[in-house]
Amino acid sequence: MPAVDIPGSKSLTARALFLAAAADGVTTLRRPLRSDDTEGFAEGLVRLGYRVGRTPDTWQIDGRPQGPSVAEADVFCRDGATTARFLPALAATGHGTYRFDASPQMRRRPLLPLTRALRDLGVDLRHEEAEGHHPLTVRAAGVDGGQVTLDAGQSSQYLTALLLLGPLTRRGLRVEVTDLVSAPYVDITRAMMRAFGAEVRREGDVFVVPPGGYRATTYAIEPDASTASYFFAAAALTGGEVTVPGLGEGALQGDLAFVDVLRRMGARVEVGADRTTVRGTGRLDGLTVNMRDISDTMPTLAAIAPFASGPVRIEDVANTRVKECDRLEACAENLRRLGVEVATGPDWIEIRPGRPAPADFKTYGDHRIVMSFAVTGLRVPGITYDDPGCVRKTFPGFHEAFAALRGRLPG
Repeated sequence: MPAVDIPGSKSLTARALFLAAAADGVTTLRRPLRSDDTEGFAEGLVRLGYRVGRTPDTWQIDGRPQGPSVAEADVFCRDGATTARFLPALAATGHGTYRFDASPQMRRRPLLPLTRALRDLGVDLRHEEAEGHHPLTVRAAGVDGGQVTLDAGQSSQYLTALLLLGPLTRRGLRVEVTDLVSAPYVDITRAMMRAFGAEVRREGDVFVVPPGGYRATTYAIEPDASTASYFFAAAALTGGEVTVPGLGEGALQGDLAFVDVLRRMGARVEVGADRTTVRGTGRLDGLTVNMRDISDTMPTLAAIAPFASGPVRIEDVANTRVKECDRLEACAENLRRLGVEVATGPDWIEIRPGRPAPADFKTYGDHRIVMSFAVTGLRVPGITYDDPGCVRKTFPGFHEAFAALRGRLPG
């Protein structure tokens, strides 16, 4: 039974770094993800004056409940959305002037609902160029707290940033949410805050976070469920079998629900206490599926859709248009390059069965486009990418790991 060792979750590692930095005491993170995004987050903490000690399997962070230890810092967030959205909220708890900038790709991604909410809470935050985009400067003097309204329809990360901030405010926080996408990611945030000693109450559309700070702890990072989706899809597509240890019934990440989509298409799925196994059955049925809550796995499904017995229609994924690239159009364009018939709308994509032919893929520098269509490559030799190295964002060793798996799957 091929067991695949998946790197730690990007989402969990980023949240854990924030929580550790804000906690009272020294936190040890076990098996954090080491990738461009998470290294960028850790480097941002160091720039803000936090001590981060790194060994291959653990990171240790000295928490500072009072905020950054330096009065001035310039932080480059690279391509990391969590870095670019979470660190300004953390910096606001301190006292000083903190400037944040990011890569051209991250500069294009929206931020305005979060920065509006922070300003409503009294944070002096200014965008230097385009309103609602990096670069920005925070002139921090601590955050009093109170009530704020937030539209998290583009990204759940806006809400996560505010929830993480909540215990560090003087009076606590009440966040009224008018729209929310990728809700399972907010559940991750709440569960991790609980592990660090802070509780979030939900009252309908209002999230209530009392003040009181965080306690340091030792925290193990579970494998990344979005990354696991490529390996599970590979098993379903080839009639092979893949087991991912460390992801099971107690997993925090909503993206593990991707295996339910594979089950609906005909794969056999076993979710155990601490592992998940997918076995391909030699068939993939078409289906219509709402992926609003697991939209990071939309490209994975799109990549295997041409091999289904009927059309695959993916709905309610408008937010994929404001990720590292417009993922919905990127998937459609690359499928058409394969010779597959595709239709798209504002928040949906429909893919018809086809006979994909080798093609050169345009990645738009998006790690998920490369990793998803690597699965297609199991059945269509000769696919090439203009930027295969962009996988370093979340999984620097992806190509080697996938090549090793390929050798253990049916031809």
